[in-house]
Amino acid sequence: MNKLEADVVVIAAGVAGLAAAIAAAEKGAKVVALEKGSTTGGTGNMGMGLFGVESRLQRLKQMGPTKEEAFRIFMDYTHWQVDARLVRAYIDKAATTIDWLEKMGVELLEPSAYFPGGWPTWHIVKPGGEGCAKNMVRIMTERAREMGVQFFLQTPVKKILKQGDKIVGAIAEDDRSGEPIQATAKAVIIATGGFGDNPEMIRKYTGYEWGHDLKSTRIPGLVGDGIRMAWEVGAAPTEMRMELIYSMFGGELSRELAETFRQPHLLVNLFGERFMDEGIIASPAFTGNAISRQKNRSAFLIFDGNVKNHMETVGFDFYHVPFPFTKVENLDALIRETSDKGNKDVFVADSLDELASKTGIDPDGLKRTVDEYNGFCEKGFDPIFDKRHRYLRSVKTPRFYAGRLVPGAYGSLGGIKINYKTEVLGKDWKKNPGLYAAGTDANCVYGDTYVFVLPGNTMGFAMNTGRIAGEHAAAYAQSIGK
Repeated sequence: MNKLEADVVVIAAGVAGLAAAIAAAEKGAKVVALEKGSTTGGTGNMGMGLFGVESRLQRLKQMGPTKEEAFRIFMDYTHWQVDARLVRAYIDKAATTIDWLEKMGVELLEPSAYFPGGWPTWHIVKPGGEGCAKNMVRIMTERAREMGVQFFLQTPVKKILKQGDKIVGAIAEDDRSGEPIQATAKAVIIATGGFGDNPEMIRKYTGYEWGHDLKSTRIPGLVGDGIRMAWEVGAAPTEMRMELIYSMFGGELSRELAETFRQPHLLVNLFGERFMDEGIIASPAFTGNAISRQKNRSAFLIFDGNVKNHMETVGFDFYHVPFPFTKVENLDALIRETSDKGNKDVFVADSLDELASKTGIDPDGLKRTVDEYNGFCEKGFDPIFDKRHRYLRSVKTPRFYAGRLVPGAYGSLGGIKINYKTEVLGKDWKKNPGLYAAGTDANCVYGDTYVFVLPGNTMGFAMNTGRIAGEHAAAYAQSIGK
């Protein structure tokens, strides 16, 4: 058995793990990071940016919110259902983290909101676009190595070691050689990214059936092993949820086509009835909630040939700042292309009857709703949901288009109970000395809905709780080493 010694062992080297490793090393700790994947960064390699307040970039543009304002927004949004001390610690840390990253060499774009009405807290890594956070991961990994952090890749942890009431290290295995590794340490930080790749845990703890009524992002390897190991050594479980948004089941979509079905057009359920103000579709979390309440947890966004022409010529009503698409070009060709690739959830028909037949929507209900909705459009007033006048566009002119929307999720949330110092707590609320958790494994701060009004929160929570965990773990290791 290969034996290692460290002050702090970090389990997984995603964004939370990298932040924890760097923070602990900056406090003088000897750090070993054990990562099951072949690269560092985890889901951060697919991300774009993170939450920040009072950053240099915000100060330059005189942008809010302040950390005090962000805390109040956050807690009001969650109705104070969540750990206010943990939220405050996270937001206070976030007030320094963007500057911390910039000093490492991470370059960021001007902060932005994710949708109209949100706050500009989303700090996107240059050059922007999906996966741009890889640049941040690379720089953080280099910084960690400069600080003396030892990385062991393709080395999944199998067990956390405990003697008496204290954590003393972890057992891992080298996937390439099969050799077991014992890493002795004074403190262990769990940062394994949740259970988004574990359909059984999703079903058991959240009530969704992946592939049936949920189309969430599944990052290979995020199977809840860190949560399981924490429970084995006495950690208390927490409420566990999916980071709910909305998505489309069938096949992969081009970015243009995906944006086409995120516009404020007529949205109905299987009964053909409207169930929300379509103007809030720009908020993925709110829309995911509304769709989850419908029959079969599905809904259909519908528009006609005139609206299609509007999106091709005038452009979208909503578009996301980091993406270059403000309109769709040749929508019919994109639909044919995605259908050829196996997408079964985009529908085109010459009549409403045909559209109802293809989608499974009740035809009588659809006709009633379309007639009613067209009347609202003619009057310029929606007496049911008060949808904004500018988004009221009738559904009259063939061809007719529909996309099936279902609950989606960026991943899982929660599992390990922590306090505001990221110390892992037992069922008796007592600390497990030397055990810390950061990021998604311990993220229970959203209540029942992701706090999308302050965008960048998931990566932000991972980064900042990672920093908090690293600093406290290093201080703990030093205190018992004396």
